[in-house]
Amino acid sequence: MTGHPPKRVAWRDRLARPALALGSGALVACSMPPWGFWPLAIVGVMLFELALGALPTRRERLLLGFLFGAGWMYLGMGWMVQLTAPGYVVAGAVFAAFHMLAALVAPVGAWRVIGRPAAHALVEALRFSFPFGGIPLATLGMSQVGSPLVGLARVGGVILITWVVLQLGFALAGPAPGVPSFARRFRPGASGAPQGVVAVAAIVVLVGLSFVAPTGSPTGDTLRIAAVQGGGEQGTSALEVPSSEVTERHLAATATIDPTSAEGSDLDLVLWPENTIDVAVFDGSATYDAIVAEASRLDAPIAVGVTEDPRINSQIVVGPDGEITSSYVKVRRVPYGEYVPLRGILEAVGAPVGQVGRDAVKGTEPAVLELPDGTRLAVVISWEVFFAGRAREGVKAGGEAILNPTNGASYTGTIVQTQQVASSRLRAVETGRWVAQAAPTGFTAIVDADGDVRQRTSVSEQRVLYDELELREGRTWYVSLGDAPFIVALIALFGAAAWRGRNAGARHQRYSSEATSGLEEQRDGAVVDQVDAHVGAEPAGGHVGPVSTE
Repeated sequence: MTGHPPKRVAWRDRLARPALALGSGALVACSMPPWGFWPLAIVGVMLFELALGALPTRRERLLLGFLFGAGWMYLGMGWMVQLTAPGYVVAGAVFAAFHMLAALVAPVGAWRVIGRPAAHALVEALRFSFPFGGIPLATLGMSQVGSPLVGLARVGGVILITWVVLQLGFALAGPAPGVPSFARRFRPGASGAPQGVVAVAAIVVLVGLSFVAPTGSPTGDTLRIAAVQGGGEQGTSALEVPSSEVTERHLAATATIDPTSAEGSDLDLVLWPENTIDVAVFDGSATYDAIVAEASRLDAPIAVGVTEDPRINSQIVVGPDGEITSSYVKVRRVPYGEYVPLRGILEAVGAPVGQVGRDAVKGTEPAVLELPDGTRLAVVISWEVFFAGRAREGVKAGGEAILNPTNGASYTGTIVQTQQVASSRLRAVETGRWVAQAAPTGFTAIVDADGDVRQRTSVSEQRVLYDELELREGRTWYVSLGDAPFIVALIALFGAAAWRGRNAGARHQRYSSEATSGLEEQRDGAVVDQVDAHVGAEPAGGHVGPVSTE
């Protein structure tokens, strides 16, 4: 090492790194539907690694980690502003802070190539369950539904896909050609290439396993289904469109089903979207009578989305004889949409919580519906499709296919609708089950067990999708194992990288103490700051190079 003091960084370089971090997060968001070009997720992570460099200061880790998360979350969750603008601002900031924390605690130096992906994957896993039960929006899993990595979902679900994308991005940034000059200044010494090679090799093995992992198997039976989309203007709330009008649109669409036609005959199920019926009590109501009449005409059960007092959001199966054979009450409620967390505190400070006057009732039953013939179907209502655990629970309870009745009519644009279809595709691959999704204004879709979209409606159109769902049994590895083993593996991986990085940092600090003493005398403490009491630094033997000063 030389005793020359590090060069001060020009103001343009100080601006360039935050801009690169913010832009890298935006690229990750753009890899997701509706923009959806999956390689951008890996490229975005690569650029974030270049922005961070090998030995960022604590202040840099905090700033750059937050900006990376902000670029990702605020763009990827943009639709949420229509649900709750304050919630959107807070949620974006909270989840950006998650990635700020990951950047802060992750090892620096050579072992960063292992530690950083694990740290950021762990905070994503945390985001899927905390706070308020989790907000798994704009996930890296969504970005990969069209990529060769999607098969990993049947091995380890979204958490495994998340780690793989992050690991690829951080590993590939090491030998990346054409590194901008401002980034090279902050990338001294070792690149962590050996660790990166091992990590990429592990990913290759995992991808190989995804091609041979169990996918479930056909039972030999099928389910002839008609998924109904009543249509209507997109971007209108329930306050703007009377519930009776929504019901009438779906009755009109159902009336177009001809039981004497090739596609409309011998139906096993007619699927309506979420909360297309809003009544005080459904059983015995005039709307119930209308549903029974249609079920009798078609000689097929109808699964209808019903909202009853006091705010019970359920999917109810009505048989041709009028019998209600099963029902499921939504378990995962939308925070600040269907219930208000911390309502008392928010009311005390004057927050506008009156828009959700009453919290929706939380269901307690397994995520499964049973048809009159005994066929069991997993069911996830709307928001629940973003949670892998809900579909997994329904499949473990005997679901041979998955139903996703939903309602995204309130949102303009197609961000939430396309991300929901992507989530249905993920649930299909994770469980090895077909998915039927029905929405009042779009998108209604049929997804096969490989995650391929067989049919999909346009926004606002009135249409019925007919298809024959393959009923399947058996479990994928993900259905059997869930998320826990992979979270434990990430914790172990992060711990190992942090431990090795700390040891390397201690060796480096001892080796370089004499060389850095001169810098301390000059009141420049940049090099000392970057290795002092941190969980990793550059291994001994290399020049740490010019780094930024605070």
